[in-house]
Parts: sequence; structure tokens; C-alpha cells
Amino acid sequence: MQITLAQLKRGQHGIIADVSSIHIPLKLLEMGCLPGNLVELVQVAPFSDPMYLNINGTHLAIRKETALHIIIDLPDV
Repeated sequence: MQITLAQLKRGQHGIIADVSSIHIPLKLLEMGCLPGNLVELVQVAPFSDPMYLNINGTHLAIRKETALHIIIDLPDV
């Protein structure tokens, strides 16, 4: 099942399937926000923005607006 990164719930994890590089800052791509990498939602700030993520061991905070452009494959349960 595919969802956007913005739809992940706290503690959920998945694999990045696709990144719309037009809308993603180059710095995020350089820090590992690339297809094939494991991503986990660690925490969400008040008002749901920003989102605190663990991507292959790298901790990042990104805006929900940016997270809408990252597609995630959820593991089958």
C-alpha cells in the first residue's frame, strides 16, 4: 500500500518509493531522503508541523508541506 509521508502515524515505518525532486530541497535528498531508504515517523510537533523522522539512522525534521511529495510503501501486515 502506498501513502504519502505526511500520512504516516507516529511509530509507523515504510520504504520511500518515490520522491518528487521538484518539490524536495536538494539538502533533504543529500541527507538520505531517497527511494529505497527506510523511514520512520518518530514524533510530530504541535499542529502537525514539522514532522521528526528517522531515515536510515539520520534524524530529520521536515515540513508537512514537503512530506506530501514523498511516497511511502508500507509493509504488508
